[in-house]
Amino acid sequence: MLDLTIAIPVKNEELNIAGCIDAIGNDLAQHIVVIDSGSTDRTVEIAKQKNIHVLNFEWDGKFPKKRNWFLQNHTPKTKWILFLDADEYLTPEFKQELRATFANHSENDANDGYWLNYSIYFLGKKLKGGYPLSKLALFKVGAGEYERIDENQWSNMDMEIHEHPILTGKTSTIKSKIDHRDFRGVSSYMHKHNEYAAWEAARFSSYKLNKQLQKQYTWKQRIKYKLMNSVLVGPVFFIGSFIFMGGFRDGKRGFAFAILKMAYFTQIYCRLKEKK
Repeated sequence: MLDLTIAIPVKNEELNIAGCIDAIGNDLAQHIVVIDSGSTDRTVEIAKQKNIHVLNFEWDGKFPKKRNWFLQNHTPKTKWILFLDADEYLTPEFKQELRATFANHSENDANDGYWLNYSIYFLGKKLKGGYPLSKLALFKVGAGEYERIDENQWSNMDMEIHEHPILTGKTSTIKSKIDHRDFRGVSSYMHKHNEYAAWEAARFSSYKLNKQLQKQYTWKQRIKYKLMNSVLVGPVFFIGSFIFMGGFRDGKRGFAFAILKMAYFTQIYCRLKEKK
């Protein structure tokens, strides 16, 4: 087994959690832990049936959220930590490349973390185009934690969603993709992105006032926040996703997916104007 802990933050993920755990397998990571925040469905029951350790997290509306809370209060004993959402499924190709990466990783290797790539499923099928999804979700224990954003209860999101880990060392990339599937349907997708839009609008307000925070952002985040104040932010993301990033290759599904993304960013713009 790899010198690795896989942490799965969850809330009401009974439709996803079993497949996520099964995809990991029994011979990859030394430890698998589920971090639950008050699930009212069978999420915890399913995880325990699969002999997975479950931690209970109660958010007080302030820092830290779920992932940083885990790092600070239940620091893994392994060298590496991988944060995996319940709707993310490790593929054989990813696990093979992960093993090869760890086998070639020496003590003198400067990489403290790895960006991971994800395939996106929408309406039951994998998308061929659209904006690629990548996250810095695999890093050395103690090399850093997720960026600190003091929300003070202005959102209902108890987990770091768009925050990136701030690491002390260099990062690299694992190319093989993890499957990003969500079996809760379009209704859940839209509800989730409604919450994301509210969070993004509130964050943007603090972003403009925090110069230190701006220095930590990736180039993608900087572009996004430059566009956020323009009513064109939605159409720009639609054109980018459907045309330049090849969303048209998915036909009607690609068009619908790009429309939903446009609506999401347009909603953020409207929320910002409403705040003013």
